[in-house]
Amino acid sequence: MSDISSSSDTSTASQINTNTNGSSSLAAKQPTDGEGVSEAAEVEEQPVKPVTVSETKIPPSASSSMISNRSMASATSTMRPNLILTDGARLPTSTSQIDKFRVDSGLQGTSGKLKISPELTFDFTAEDLEDLGEIGRGAYGTVQKMLHCKSQSLIAVKRIRCTVDEREQKKLMMDLEVVMKSNSCPFIVQFFGAIFKEGDCWICMELMDASLDKFYKYVYRKMNQTMPENIIGKIALATVQALSYLKDQLKIIHRDVKPSNILLDREGNIKLCDFGISGQLVDSIAQSRDAGCRPYMAPERIDPNTSKGYDIRSDVWSLGITLYEISTGKFPYPKWNSIFEQLCQVVQGDPPQLGRPMSGSTFSNEFMAFVNTCLIKDHLQRPKYTRLLQHPFLVRSANEVVDVKGYLSYVFDSMGPYLQKRLEDLTLLDDY
Repeated sequence: MSDISSSSDTSTASQINTNTNGSSSLAAKQPTDGEGVSEAAEVEEQPVKPVTVSETKIPPSASSSMISNRSMASATSTMRPNLILTDGARLPTSTSQIDKFRVDSGLQGTSGKLKISPELTFDFTAEDLEDLGEIGRGAYGTVQKMLHCKSQSLIAVKRIRCTVDEREQKKLMMDLEVVMKSNSCPFIVQFFGAIFKEGDCWICMELMDASLDKFYKYVYRKMNQTMPENIIGKIALATVQALSYLKDQLKIIHRDVKPSNILLDREGNIKLCDFGISGQLVDSIAQSRDAGCRPYMAPERIDPNTSKGYDIRSDVWSLGITLYEISTGKFPYPKWNSIFEQLCQVVQGDPPQLGRPMSGSTFSNEFMAFVNTCLIKDHLQRPKYTRLLQHPFLVRSANEVVDVKGYLSYVFDSMGPYLQKRLEDLTLLDDY
């Protein structure tokens, strides 16, 4: 597999598994729950007990001068006060939270299980991994491209510092909990295993080549081309299937759908990532309003006059903004200089609509109708995933044989050394 770069999104991880067929035709998931736009149908759903992700914390460093190994061992089940580090970060407050994390992730201290595929599972330590360089960075730490020497598999390793603050810990644990439970979904980035190294947590995931954000901007701004509709169709289909899986299987709403959280690789795989701010649905409703990337937020999440919460249709809006952006090469709104401007345009103004005067004759009526359906301003009229999967555009995309692998490989080959660079180094970074 070729060298892999980081996308601008620091959570980008990448894939080493490959499809045996070259054409990457994605099959649509059949509707299973009769989910529609009726609010009454939503109210009838049983409340979901929230997942205690926020109670799970990254373990403190066993080598830290502030906490001795002896005190770590003796505090197995007792609570202790927060310990403030020199940078203001706080260590976890309970070793029972650490124990839960170890159990959930199958950790055995500095060694663990690396499950690369159903057929390939290895006992491993940090010494079994060869560091090939940094591919991402964030407040939590870094993402490294690494080689698992025994299997010769390339993986992405998210190295989480033991000193990361509690807010970042909560996001990281939410992300980890979702991916650990989503290995059966082929449209969500896969979790391979985790270990501890000098108190830091190493989370091993599949390696992808780039984010959709980096990919589409290179196509439009460096290659001076547009993305084919049939490729966009496969991206839309994979994303809806991933979101539908989160809702149906985990009762989760993503809340941060955008191009930088959709990953691509040379084998034609399309995967959703970054679940750090995902929210638990209770009666199919989420409440928190400050989670997510504001430019992609739905009107009902921004409008201060709405107080009943929001549901998965807010992610449908974000998908619509994403599809508009990658099909035209630009974000549908002008740059906002304040929250007030965003409020006026998104909540009070007309929604973006994809039409022929804007896109020429490039796109089909089915595709334009699909994007515009996702961008219906009234969320009660906006469809949910079951109806989206029945839309003529996604039905056609599911049945159409497309050489996704060939197209993605063509663009990645064109990127060459650019694939190793960040968006800001490619002058592709937007201000919004």
